[in-house]
Amino acid sequence: MRKILFLHGFFASGSCPMASALKEALEGQATVLAPDLPLHPGEALKMIRSWMEQERPDMLLGNSCGAFYAQIISSETGIPALLGNPYFMMTRFLKDRIGEHSYKAPRTDGKQSFLIDDGLIEEFGQLEAVQFDHYKPYYKGRVWGIFGEQDTLAHFEPLFLKYYNHTYHFPGGHTPTKEEVKRWHAPLALKMLMEYSDK
Repeated sequence: MRKILFLHGFFASGSCPMASALKEALEGQATVLAPDLPLHPGEALKMIRSWMEQERPDMLLGNSCGAFYAQIISSETGIPALLGNPYFMMTRFLKDRIGEHSYKAPRTDGKQSFLIDDGLIEEFGQLEAVQFDHYKPYYKGRVWGIFGEQDTLAHFEPLFLKYYNHTYHFPGGHTPTKEEVKRWHAPLALKMLMEYSDK
């Protein structure tokens, strides 16, 4: 069965509602892998690359910060990726949220709190500066974007369109509901799998 590696958003985890909605909607059609991503971007990318090597997924599906990571991995490997409300400038997001926070969904390691500080923001800043360095025009059709029309946090569709040419919209916010995921994201992921299954 085909595999989708789902990359969750910054405050989420692999057990978030979006991950469970994808698993429910795609049951029998694709296996959805949804690991908990580390807080620090370098560690997160290292884990994603390890999962890529071990599981060899057919595509990536990321939301918000997860979509930021998915673009980087897709441009390195050519694997198809669906980016949900990609947050390409995570430093902007983090600077307004310095301090201690809690994840919005349980994590397998049991850790539910984390700290946003200047060091973490600097790590994301270094990654932001090189996030498109591996971009290849040859693969620009293999990364699709889906953008919420009510998203009040991320406004990066213009930046997305500088590199990629497939955009879709859904009538939701930054974090889609389970119903929105089933109606919009899951069918689009299947369409992408069908389009690139033999390529």
